[in-house]
Amino acid sequence: MTASLFAAQQELPNKSERQAQVVQALSACLPKHALLWQQEDTTPYECDGLSAYRQRPLVVALPETESQVQAVLRACHALGVPVVARGAGTGLSGGAMPHRLGVTLSLAKFNKIIRIDARSRSAQVQCGVRNLAISEAAAPHGLYYAPDPSSQIACTIGGNVAENAGGVHCLKYGLTLHNVLKVRGFTMEGEPVEFGADALDAPGLDLLSIVIGSEGMLAVTTEVTVKLVPKPQLARCIMASFDDIRKAGDAVAGVIAAGIIPAGLEMMDKPMTAAVEDYVHAGYDLSAAAILLCESDGTPEEVEEEIGRMSAVLRLHGATAIAVSKDESERLKFWSGRKNAFPASGRISPDYMCMDSTIPRKRLADILIAIAGMEKKYGLRCCNVFHAGDGNLHPLILFDANDADQLHRCELFGADILETSVAMGGTVTGEHGVGIEKLNSMCVQFSAAENEQMFGVKRAFDAKGLLNPGKVIPTPQRCAEYGKMLVRGGKLAHPELERF
Repeated sequence: MTASLFAAQQELPNKSERQAQVVQALSACLPKHALLWQQEDTTPYECDGLSAYRQRPLVVALPETESQVQAVLRACHALGVPVVARGAGTGLSGGAMPHRLGVTLSLAKFNKIIRIDARSRSAQVQCGVRNLAISEAAAPHGLYYAPDPSSQIACTIGGNVAENAGGVHCLKYGLTLHNVLKVRGFTMEGEPVEFGADALDAPGLDLLSIVIGSEGMLAVTTEVTVKLVPKPQLARCIMASFDDIRKAGDAVAGVIAAGIIPAGLEMMDKPMTAAVEDYVHAGYDLSAAAILLCESDGTPEEVEEEIGRMSAVLRLHGATAIAVSKDESERLKFWSGRKNAFPASGRISPDYMCMDSTIPRKRLADILIAIAGMEKKYGLRCCNVFHAGDGNLHPLILFDANDADQLHRCELFGADILETSVAMGGTVTGEHGVGIEKLNSMCVQFSAAENEQMFGVKRAFDAKGLLNPGKVIPTPQRCAEYGKMLVRGGKLAHPELERF
C-alpha cells in the first residue's frame, strides 16, 4: 500500500485543453474572482486534514449563491467533469482531496446563519457555517448544537453532514445524524433536492440517513436545519487515573453496564496524556497508564447523583485517583487536553495520521495492547485518544512524511489497526469517513456484493459517477489487488478477503 496507490488519477494527454474548456464553461456561471486555475491559486486546495496525500485540482470554483452552485454542477455534468465539494478542509480521511482532472467546489462563502428558532429548537444554516458558530448564535436562547468534534472551531456543518461527525459528547447526544432535521442541496445534474423535514419525521423513504455520512458522493449540500438542545444547568467532569489500560477499559464497560449514559466518556493513554499536558497544562496525571474523562450534565441534583454513581464504578474497577471538577473553569480545563490532542501531537512529530475505527467497548484494552505490538512491528510511535463510551478509536501514528519509508510503514500500521478492529467485531470508520484513506480496508469490512450495493445507491443519485469519484467504495479490481498484497506464504493475512 503506497501513496501512489491512494492518490493516482488517470493521466489524460490533453489536460491543458481540458482546463481551458472547463474555465470557459464556468466563466459563464461565475464572476472572475470566483474561479481559480493558476497553480499558485489552486495549491492551497490540494489536500484536506490528511496532508500526506496531495493533488492540485484542475479548477477551483467558489460560488456565492445557490444558483451559481446549480450552474456549476450543470456545466460540469454536461462536460463529464468530476466535482469534489469542499468545506473548511478539516476532514481527516482525504474526502476532500481534489481530482486532478476535476473541479473543486468550495462552499466556504455559504457561511450565513439563516434562522435560529428558539420555539422549535432548531437552526437553519448554510453549509459553510462553522460548527461552533451555531452554538454561539443559539446561546442567547439558552440552547446549543450538541455534536462537538475537536475541530468545531473551524469545521463546517456541511462537512459534518458529509462525514457524520461526532465529538466528545456524542455518547449521550448522538452524532450529526441524530441532530439534523433537514438537508438541502443539488444533485450532480443540478437538480434541487431536499432530505428530511422541519418536523421530526418526513414522509417516504428515510433518505436523510443515506445522505448524512455519504461523503459528498450523492449530492452537494448547501443548507442544513439542525436540532438545538437546552444548555444544561450544570456540568461536571471526573478525571480518573488507572495504572493499567485493561482496568481503564473495563471501567468504561462498567459505567455503561451500570445503566449510566455520561454526557462524555473519553480515554487517553500515557503517551497521549504526556503530549497534551505539555501543551495545555490541564493537570493530567502523568504517572497513569490511562485516564478517563467522564462528564455528567443536567440539574444540580441529577449531576450530583450521577457523579457519585460513576465514581463508585470507577473505584470498583481500580481507579488509582479521582478528581471532580469544582467549577466550570476546571471542567473546561479537564477537557482542554482532550480537545487539543491533535495539535499536541503535531508538536512532538513532523506528521501524524489519525485513524478512526470502532470496536466493542469490551475490547478496548485488547486493541490498545495490539497497537502497542504494532508500534514495535512498524517502528513508529502511536498516541491513543478515543471516544471510549462508544468504542470510537483515534490512534495517532507519528511519522515523517518526508521519509517515504516512514510513510509506507505508517500506511501499513494504519491498515493493521483498522483491520484488527474489524477482526474484533468493529468497523473501519466511526466519524471521519472512508475518503481515500480507508479504501483498501473497506475490502476487509465488506464483500464484493455489499460494495456493489453501495455503488448501486451512488448510481441512483449520480449515474455518471462524477461526484467525488474514486473514494469511499472500493472497486472489485482494487479489492482483488489488495488481496494479492496481503498474501503471506500462500495464506491471506486477513482471512476476510477470502470472500473475494
